[in-house]
Amino acid sequence: QLVESGGGLVQAGGSLRLSCVVSGRTFNYYRLGWFRQAPGKEREYVASITWSDNNALYGDSVKGRFTISRDNAKNTAYLQMNTLKPEDTAVYYCAAKRIGGTYYTAASYDAWGQGTQVTVSS
Repeated sequence: QLVESGGGLVQAGGSLRLSCVVSGRTFNYYRLGWFRQAPGKEREYVASITWSDNNALYGDSVKGRFTISRDNAKNTAYLQMNTLKPEDTAVYYCAAKRIGGTYYTAASYDAWGQGTQVTVSS
């Protein structure tokens, strides 16, 4: 089970930190990902991290602004979002997949959270 939190309304240039608490399975051999989906658009890859060795990968649109991390002791993954832009407005989802294969397509992930809304005003 994946449960996101931390979304909200923020002005452009501001910051938010999203959290994803994981439970129900052993995630040592998993990659945790963040995706986002704006109205009328496809689900977009944001970032992901391997639970075991902290290998982080980012989508081009967020490189240098977002940072993904995880705290194994708290079973929680985080997405620190800085310098937010109105185009970052979307529902953000946490997802999990076993390590290996494609990491940037939503179809590769087999567990999803319910999503948390992020709105960036101009």
